[in-house]
Amino acid sequence: MHVWTRSMAAALLATGWHLSTIPEVKAQAQAPVPGPSEPSPSISDQKLDAAAAALERLTSVHQDYRQRMAAAAPSDRERIADEATGALKKAVTDQGLSVEEYSSIVEVAKKDPETRRKLLQRMRPQTQ
Repeated sequence: MHVWTRSMAAALLATGWHLSTIPEVKAQAQAPVPGPSEPSPSISDQKLDAAAAALERLTSVHQDYRQRMAAAAPSDRERIADEATGALKKAVTDQGLSVEEYSSIVEVAKKDPETRRKLLQRMRPQTQ
C-alpha cells in the first residue's frame, strides 16, 4: 500500500471522520475526546477485518469524491456531496457492517491504541 494511502487511512481513523460528511464540503471532522479510562469492548476479528476493508474502501471513495468536488461547478457540489454520502455508506455496508457498527468500531479505535493497531494491521498492502 502506498505510504500516503496508509497515512490517509490512519488520519481518517484518528480524526473520527464520519460517513455523513466529507471534510472539504462540511468541515466537521471531530478530534478524539479524552474520556475516563474504561475497558474497550471486545470486537471480533471478523468485525475488525470488515472495518479495515471498509476503511480502505472509504479512503478510495473519499479521494475520488474529493477530486470530483474540486473539479465541479459550484452548482453541482451539493449533488456530488449527496452521491458521496451514498457511496461512503455503501462502502461500509458492502463489508457486512451497518454504518452504526462501523462508527462504533472507529470510536473504540480512536480511544483504544490496541484496537487501532489491530485495525490498521488488517489493512491490505497493495502492489504498485
